[in-house]
Amino acid sequence: MGKRRGHPAFSEGDEEGRPTGGRGRRNGGRGGERAPRKTVAERLEGGEITRDDAVEKAREVVLRILTAAQKSRRELEQSLARKGYPEDVVVQVLDRFGEVGLVDDATYAETIVRTRHAERGLARRGIAAELRRRGIDEDTAVEALDQLDPDDERAAGARLAGKLVTRTRGLDRQVRVRRAVGSLARKGYGPGLAFELVKDALAAEGEETDDLGYAED
Repeated sequence: MGKRRGHPAFSEGDEEGRPTGGRGRRNGGRGGERAPRKTVAERLEGGEITRDDAVEKAREVVLRILTAAQKSRRELEQSLARKGYPEDVVVQVLDRFGEVGLVDDATYAETIVRTRHAERGLARRGIAAELRRRGIDEDTAVEALDQLDPDDERAAGARLAGKLVTRTRGLDRQVRVRRAVGSLARKGYGPGLAFELVKDALAAEGEETDDLGYAED
């Protein structure tokens, strides 16, 4: 099949947003590939920008991220590293954001614990796993998780179990148990507690549960 002709090809543009490629060919000469965009670290090392420029650019990136959603320091470090910012610039910028309270892992962790428990019914173990994924250190995570009362956790699990069994009315009882227990387990509830909560939810519907046994498959 012949090559399609007549369509303009542009590069991504210069820093002012202007297209830099010409019609019908790539940047870099005949048949050449477009040169990869330099990272901030490379531009800084090459003298194209000053360190103050790099710090300001990093600050703007962090502000845009935080405007969209709260993040942990580790998540912000990873975002800036992917964008090619030098480590010393990242440390300086995030230290400053920490000083003014815009990056606060303790507050962020507490928010995650409250919202995941109240809105999604996650148990302590499930929330702990999310905190780890988000780069919250162990001590900060434990302190945030301490706000969860075991009775509140059980009550949240009971409400969730009730909803789960309601969705499966009409199915075989053992199928209902497997699905509900599996869903609770994915939210961080231990197998024993999950099974107990599901049994209670079924009993509340009038189901016979004295002979109930749980098999994973």
